[in-house]
Amino acid sequence: MKIKVCGMRDSGNVQQLLQEIKPDWMGLIFYPKSSRYISSELSEDLKSAEVMKVGVFVNDSIETILSKIEEFNLSVIQLHGNESPAYVTELKSKTDKKIWKVISVVEEIDWESLREYVDLVEYFLFDTATPAHGGSGKKFNWAVLESYPFEKGFILSGGLDENSALEVLDLAQRQPQLVGLDLNSKFEDAPGVKNIGKLRNFKKKLIGSF
Repeated sequence: MKIKVCGMRDSGNVQQLLQEIKPDWMGLIFYPKSSRYISSELSEDLKSAEVMKVGVFVNDSIETILSKIEEFNLSVIQLHGNESPAYVTELKSKTDKKIWKVISVVEEIDWESLREYVDLVEYFLFDTATPAHGGSGKKFNWAVLESYPFEKGFILSGGLDENSALEVLDLAQRQPQLVGLDLNSKFEDAPGVKNIGKLRNFKKKLIGSF
């Protein structure tokens, strides 16, 4: 089970995260309305961080995404808006970075509407629908994922906290396509500042000692 810690931006907090938690991915949010928005002024501090960096974008221009890939040395592009398969196809033609498509879940999921993305993205990421495009700290009903019809792996987000580990492992037993978790607001002391102790406790519960 892979772990992404999202909404990072403080240099000291980032270094502590990488040293003590060693996440598989670190998320940087480029949505200006987010309380965890990361500005260009921080690129020098974060560009050299030795972790796969995921850039989170919401209905942004392809030119902006390509610019941020270079500016922050991104490895993955997470599309958190209403980006169409045609948009993803065009983006894919202009970069070799991995692409994730976020599916914002209200109650049900129209699986057929996702079919066109299957061959375009590395993973789907299921998150709780919110006007703020993530970071709500709210959990959706995971039961909707039990009818997931694709072989492609997916990442789970939305309201995960220190006590979610056993429930996550139970879901993974039933849905082996669950390959990773996206941790954010429930592990924060303030927007963009993660509580390393909470992350450590969660990871221990998830994978045992590390």
